[in-house]
Amino acid sequence: MIENISQRLAVGLKKRVPDHPASIAVFRFTIAVLINTVAIILLTISIGLWTGRFKEVCVIIVSFALLRVVSGGIHLKSGDKCVVVTTALFTAISFIDISDWAVFSLNSLSILLAYLFAPSRIEKQSKIDQKHYPKLKFLSIILIATNFLFMSSILAVTFFVQCITLINLKEVKR
Repeated sequence: MIENISQRLAVGLKKRVPDHPASIAVFRFTIAVLINTVAIILLTISIGLWTGRFKEVCVIIVSFALLRVVSGGIHLKSGDKCVVVTTALFTAISFIDISDWAVFSLNSLSILLAYLFAPSRIEKQSKIDQKHYPKLKFLSIILIATNFLFMSSILAVTFFVQCITLINLKEVKR
């Protein structure tokens, strides 16, 4: 559905501005990313309001996005699947409450995963030069480590889930 809407909007946009240097494919990709992001935010916040977990889902959305920007991660093949899976995942995380020991353990595992795999799969998603990848790894680790100060269950689980998306089994096999 997102792909179809993005295609129609991209074609319409290109018809209105035919001299724009961006191709229909570039417009389509940009529109799809925008629709995907807005849909995840609106659906997750709506469910958070309905379930009384508004504050928690807001923390999850922001923290996941911040870590994702600097660490990368896997992308689902379909925008529709991404919206459904991400919204369900964020909603589920908002109900998780774990012990301080578990928070410490997840923080530590997340830092290890970020150290081993970040940044992951950002080559085609970002224009950041590879010479800056060590800085992205460092920022990922620092962001996760801040949760040793907060000791938040929500942050620990959110960061851990995001760090799992960094693992690239094709590279691990090598």
